[in-house]
Amino acid sequence: MPHFMAQVSYTPESWAAQVKSPQDRAAQITAIASSAGIRVDSFYYAFGEFDAVIIGEAPDLTTEASLLIAAAAGGAVSKIQTTVLMSPDEGLEAIEKAGKIGYRPPASQ
Repeated sequence: MPHFMAQVSYTPESWAAQVKSPQDRAAQITAIASSAGIRVDSFYYAFGEFDAVIIGEAPDLTTEASLLIAAAAGGAVSKIQTTVLMSPDEGLEAIEKAGKIGYRPPASQ
């Protein structure tokens, strides 16, 4: 099952709603994700370009994409960036396979 990191930015309206009526967004997001077959491993609020970071595991990339599309369509987030994550073993396998491909960069003139 693919692992992912989703970084999201809330809209000003979403922040205003949360300030007016504080909610446990981690619990709500975890429950919604679970209903779609996605396991949320961790949820963090963040400083900087993104307001929250979610790390989880989905049965496939289309299921993960569907959750993010639903979140974007809801209007509470202004930006979503998703990164597919690989375990160290998967990364090593990719590196080993890369060594067998035989790619050569363009020759400089």
